[in-house]
Amino acid sequence: MQYGMSQRGLAIDTGMPQPEEFPDFVAYYLERPAPDSSSVTIYGLLDSPSTTGAYRFILGVADTLVMDIDAAIYPRRTIERLGIAPGTSMFYYDQSQHALSQDWRPAIHDSDGLQLYTGPGEWLWRPLVNPSVVRVNSYFDDGPRGFGLMQRDRSFADYQDDGVFYNLRPSVWVEPKGNWGRGSVMLVEIPATDETSDNIVAFWNPATKPQPGQELLYAYRLYWCRYNPVPCPLAQVYATRDGIGGVVGQKRGYFSWRFVVDFAGGDFDMLAADAPVQAVITATRGLIELVSARPLQQVRGWRAMFDLRPTDLSTEPINLRLFLALQGQPLTETWIYQYSPPPPAQRAY
Repeated sequence: MQYGMSQRGLAIDTGMPQPEEFPDFVAYYLERPAPDSSSVTIYGLLDSPSTTGAYRFILGVADTLVMDIDAAIYPRRTIERLGIAPGTSMFYYDQSQHALSQDWRPAIHDSDGLQLYTGPGEWLWRPLVNPSVVRVNSYFDDGPRGFGLMQRDRSFADYQDDGVFYNLRPSVWVEPKGNWGRGSVMLVEIPATDETSDNIVAFWNPATKPQPGQELLYAYRLYWCRYNPVPCPLAQVYATRDGIGGVVGQKRGYFSWRFVVDFAGGDFDMLAADAPVQAVITATRGLIELVSARPLQQVRGWRAMFDLRPTDLSTEPINLRLFLALQGQPLTETWIYQYSPPPPAQRAY
C-alpha cells in the first residue's frame, strides 16, 4: 500500500526528438465481483491520435498485487516507437551519484535498477543513473521472459527517509504471456533536478513498427512486489559503487575510474574463501585494469573490483558487462552499466 512507480497502458514515441504521445483511458467498466472473490475485473477503453485499444485488467488483491492484462491495440498510423507495458519511475541519486544533490539523505529513488530475464535465459541487472542528457538504451531480445523496474535497497538506513519511506516503494515485474517475438526492452533515463520528476521509463518495443489497421494483441502479468516473484538461481547485484581508480598510496600516472560491484545470494555460501572465482568483464572501449574478486562476508557474497582506463578523448558512453564465474560457469547475474567519461580537461588524477 505504498505509492511509488506507475504503469501506463501504452507509450508512444518515448525518448524521441518529437513530443511523446500519452494515450488516455477515456472510459472504464467494472465487473461486479462475486461476494467471496478476492479479485476485481476492470475494462478500459484507450484512445489517442495514433491508436485506440481495449484492455482488460484482472486484479488479484494480496501482499503481492497481481494484475493480469489483456490488450487489443489498433494503430491509426505507423508508430515509430511503440512501448508495451511501460513502467515509469524516479531515480534522483544513490551512493554512486550523491554528488548530484546537496540533500541530507544518502539516496532518493523509487527504483534503483532495471532487471531483465531474457529469452535465452540470461539474467541482467542495469543500475539506473540520473544522466546529464537524455539516454535511451535498447536491450535486444527474442521472446523475453520478464523485465521490470525494481527497488532492491530495502533498508531504512539506505535512505534515512521517515517521510515518504523510499525503502517501501514497490517493484513492478512484467511477465509476458506467450511469445512476444523479436524486439527490445528500452530504457529511457531523463535528467532530474529533484525527486518530484518521474525521469525513468522502461517498456517493450517490438521490432516491427505497427501499421494502421493492424490488430496487436498483448497479454502479460504485472507483479507489484517487494522482491521479484520469479526466483533467480544466481547471485544478484547487491550494490554498485564507483570512484577514482589507481592504487592507494602510489602516484597515479593517468586517469582511470574504479567500479566496485557486490554480489550476494546464489551458491556463494557453498564456496570456500579461496575458490578460484573470476570476474568476467567486457568494455566497448578503454582498458580494464586491476581486476579482483574476493569474498565479502558482510553481505555473505563476493566483491568484484576493476578500473576502467579511457584510451581516447571521447565523452561518448562506454558500455560495461560483468559477471562472476567459477570454472567457466556463471555464479551471478550479469551487471551492465553505461559510463560516460568526463571531458579530457576534467580527468584529474
